[in-house]
Amino acid sequence: MSGDLLSLVREDLRGFGGYSSARSHALDGEIWLNANESPWANPADSGSSCRRYPDPQPAPLVQALSRLYGCEPAQVLVGRGSDEAIDLLVRALCVPRRDAIVTTPPVFGMYAVSARLQDARLLEVPLVDGAAGFTVDLEAVARAAEQGVAKLVFLCSPSNPTGGDVPLDGIAALARRLAGRALVVVDEAYGEFSGQPSATTLIGEHANIAVLRTLSKAHALAAARIGTLIADPALIRVLRACQAPYPIPTPCADLAIAGLSPEALARTAERVAVVRSERARLAAALASAPGVRRVYPSSGNYLLVRFDDAQAAFDGLLAAGVVVRDQRAAPRLGDALRITIGTPEQNQRVLAVLAALEAAA
Repeated sequence: MSGDLLSLVREDLRGFGGYSSARSHALDGEIWLNANESPWANPADSGSSCRRYPDPQPAPLVQALSRLYGCEPAQVLVGRGSDEAIDLLVRALCVPRRDAIVTTPPVFGMYAVSARLQDARLLEVPLVDGAAGFTVDLEAVARAAEQGVAKLVFLCSPSNPTGGDVPLDGIAALARRLAGRALVVVDEAYGEFSGQPSATTLIGEHANIAVLRTLSKAHALAAARIGTLIADPALIRVLRACQAPYPIPTPCADLAIAGLSPEALARTAERVAVVRSERARLAAALASAPGVRRVYPSSGNYLLVRFDDAQAAFDGLLAAGVVVRDQRAAPRLGDALRITIGTPEQNQRVLAVLAALEAAA
């Protein structure tokens, strides 16, 4: 890690070794009596895979993720979804009551939650609601980070719930301007649904860029809780020292590895293509539907939609068995719902319900 990037880590954690677990060292033997594990498998554990503590960073999974995201294994940290990586970054970089993070609301709420838990200051730079949808004012973000002594800038791309991408050239310019001051974290949880290349392509030239990815969305493994942080290898080492000893359960790691096989990846690509096609179809249909004020352009697997009567739309869909995300408590989204792109049949049901509501009004 360059000196500039190392300086962003809390002073008291730069040489922190963390907890040395029973799986921290490469040991080999026939009888394992070093971790106080049961010598017998649980009766329900037919494969006997759960009586042993897992590898903190399972090598086959790390290698599969590095291939998937086009990076080196040393750049990969696997954790409990993206949420754990967000929390680790805030705890490792922000000194309580001194340092700050920058976010761009309306946006994913865990950035602010992690800041509050760490007692780090939250600097909000609202997205700009314009003709092209919600966009990030990167100049305002840079000024807020500089003036507010921010250690972390979180950019969600595609942004949740608004759907817009953050341009790569803008991310690179921001990282260049904040070099030695802040880490720019690009959350690409929905990156598979976007046509924009990943910000991982910028890390080689900008060590103060980190990228969040997940298997929860496009790869349909939300319950497995497999999130990935891709960053400078030395920052990864710092965060591993701060991470809980055994973050990835063996069954989850095994499922993820199987879900990243060539055959599984081919099916995933087919389904992503369907989502993109259905996203365009649903957006066009909603845009011309009575009672809909605006449908925002989206690069994710969801659409943000403003309604004349969002309560009636939400209630009507729920009564028909369709659950969507109520966004009305979010800043400037008092009339909006977020609708995930489902199967063609599920999307058609959404349209039919909304049409019936208007007909009955």
